[in-house]
Amino acid sequence: MHHGDGLQGNSRRLTAALVLAVVVTTATAGCSLLRGPDEFPAPQRSSASAAPRTPQADPSASAEARRISESASPRTPTAVPTEAAAPDPTVSPIPVGSVLSEADVVSPKGSVRFHYRVVVGADGTPTAQWTGFASTLPVPVATTFLETPPSVGDGITWHGVGDTTLGGGPGAAAAPASTALDPGRADPSWLGTIVVYSAAASASPDLPVEIGPGKVLAVQPVRWSVPARTTNVHPVDGGARPNATGKSSSEGSTDGAPTAYRIASEDLIGAVANRFGLSVKDLVWLNPDVTVYGDQQYLYEDTLLNLDPFRR
Repeated sequence: MHHGDGLQGNSRRLTAALVLAVVVTTATAGCSLLRGPDEFPAPQRSSASAAPRTPQADPSASAEARRISESASPRTPTAVPTEAAAPDPTVSPIPVGSVLSEADVVSPKGSVRFHYRVVVGADGTPTAQWTGFASTLPVPVATTFLETPPSVGDGITWHGVGDTTLGGGPGAAAAPASTALDPGRADPSWLGTIVVYSAAASASPDLPVEIGPGKVLAVQPVRWSVPARTTNVHPVDGGARPNATGKSSSEGSTDGAPTAYRIASEDLIGAVANRFGLSVKDLVWLNPDVTVYGDQQYLYEDTLLNLDPFRR
C-alpha cells in the first residue's frame, strides 16, 4: 500500500515536470498556440525608416511658384555684359517739314468736308493740320486715323490716333489747328485710313440712328509719302529655340523681314533677341515699354513685341 502510494506520487511528480518543461520550451521559442497573428512582435525597422518620411518638394513646382510671385514685380530689362561693345541702334529721321500726306475728305452725301495735311513737326512728330471744315449735320463731327478701316454706319469702338473733334452741331467748340498724331513714332504710314464719325454726346429720339454717337460717317484711305529711311537694325528670324518659341509675323513688311513677335511661355529676352539676330539693347530700343521679371529676365507671355525699326 505504501509502495503504491509512492509510485503514484512519483508518477504525478513526473507528469507535472513534463508539463512544466513543455510550457517553458514553448515560451522560450517565442510562440504560443493561443496568440493570434496581430499579437506577434512587430518587425524591427532601421533608424532611417523609423521616422515618418517628409514629402519632398517638387523643384519644378517651386520654380513655377517663384516665377508667378516674381511676375508681379516687372522691371526694366538689362543688356548682357557681352553687348557692351555693340553699336547703339539707330534709324534715320524724317526731315522736319516733310509733308507725309495731304487730301480733301468728303462724306458720301457731301454733308461733311475738310482738308488735312500731315507734316513732320520740329520735334520729329507727324502732325495733322485741319482746314476748311464744313458740316450740315446737327451733331459735332470728329475724325481719327485707324489702321483697319471700318464701314460707314458702323459704331466706332477705338478712337485711333489723332482723334479730333472738328466742330459742327450746336455748342461745338472750334477745331484745333493741328493734332500730333503719334508721339514717339516718326512714321505714321501704318495708319491706312482716315475716319469721320459722329461725336454726338448721347442718343436722342429726335436724332437719326445714322448720326448717333460714334456712328461712322465717312471712310477714306490715306496715301502716304514717307521719305526713304535707313537703320542698322535688321531682324532675321532664325527659328524657334529654347526660351524663344513664340510666333513671328511679317505683316506689313515689303521684304519679308519679321515685323512682330508674340511671346510664348518660358521666353527669355536674351533668347528672343538671339533668335532674331539682335542684341537685348536692340530689342529694348524697338520696344521701349517692354518689361521682364526674375533674374533670367522672363518676358510676359502673349505680349506682342515690335520688330520693325520704322514703327518704333
